Amino acid sequence: MNILRFLTAGESHGKALVGIIEKIPSGMALSSEDIDDELKRRQLGYGRGGRMKIEQDRAQILSGVRWGKTIGSPIALLIENRDWMNWQEGMSSESVHEGSLAPVTKPRPGHADLGGALKYNHKDVRNVLERSSARETAMKVALGAIARKFLSFFSVHIGSCVTQIGTAAMPETMLNELRSRLAVPDFLKKIDASPVRCPDADTAGNMTALIDKAQQNGDSLGGRFEVVAAGIPAGLGSHIQWDRRLNGMLSQAFMGIQAIKGVEIGDGFACSDKFGSQVMDEIFYRDPEPDNKQQPSEGGIGFYRLTNHAGGIEGGITNGMPVVVRAVMKPIPTLKKPLHSIDLITKESLKAAYERSDTCAVPAAAVIGEAMAALVIADAFLEKFGGDSLDETKRNYDAYIDYLKKF
Repeated sequence: MNILRFLTAGESHGKALVGIIEKIPSGMALSSEDIDDELKRRQLGYGRGGRMKIEQDRAQILSGVRWGKTIGSPIALLIENRDWMNWQEGMSSESVHEGSLAPVTKPRPGHADLGGALKYNHKDVRNVLERSSARETAMKVALGAIARKFLSFFSVHIGSCVTQIGTAAMPETMLNELRSRLAVPDFLKKIDASPVRCPDADTAGNMTALIDKAQQNGDSLGGRFEVVAAGIPAGLGSHIQWDRRLNGMLSQAFMGIQAIKGVEIGDGFACSDKFGSQVMDEIFYRDPEPDNKQQPSEGGIGFYRLTNHAGGIEGGITNGMPVVVRAVMKPIPTLKKPLHSIDLITKESLKAAYERSDTCAVPAAAVIGEAMAALVIADAFLEKFGGDSLDETKRNYDAYIDYLKKF
């Protein structure tokens, strides 16, 4: 059951992207700048295409905020597409402009083109590709920025980094050392300063070299990224039903990001070739004294772990350790050297259509992953703590934290 609901609308070259998010409590400070900062991060990354030079994403708050604070009603956002000026007739909603742009009839392997055309009875693939485009993720990030701001009032912080592009990968031992810092805002700024959002300079250099090679060959590259959410108390999610497990909801949210082909929580697939004694996080206890700085934190309670193989979730429920989600992004299917395809109309064998695209978008995908994690975790917060106003949610949260400390 979703408490926090959101929807997006809009096409890649249409007038604008639109988003609505509902159930954000009243009394939360929110400005366009809070959202725009995250939109800028989404446009980062070595290997991005020409669209990033055109769009300078800015979010307009249309409703749900008055005088700098949320009022409890649905928040509506608008992000204008600057490239719309070049597509006004080709993407017009008016029938008088029908036929002003030649139809796309050559579906691209790896895209939604063919499946969407068959499902919705389209002879012009543009009716599919415009919506399935990753341009839509700009609104996901905008809505995620609102959820992120909400979580910040409870000292929950979310960060990410790129761990692999092509064959260039960060050593796992190095990642283990960095993981605890990924969600720290100041460290996140250092990651954003990397052209590929990788905290290891040597690996980042290898990544950019591979992207250059792919670009020269008219090819594309995918990779892996990791998202960490720290400061989450134990008890979010549930083991009661399959669709209430937080790991399941996170997995669905990440798989809903364009081009994501695999998701794991914590050690994930690496658990398959290890003994149980190597992947379970042993439980310890120490009195939760406020001045005890040596205790590994689990939401301020006495229970703690020395490892986090589970990625902060056991049985669908958070255990107080940082939530770790790792995802795989496939190479972008749009290639300058197109692959084999078939014309929808003539059934003629030919090369797939080419639309302006990125060579590699893994750094941006990691930022989108942060946004989706924020939306899912904020939903779990509201399910657990409720509240129509931020003050009410905070009172409920504080009472629960006091309960955990006394457990």
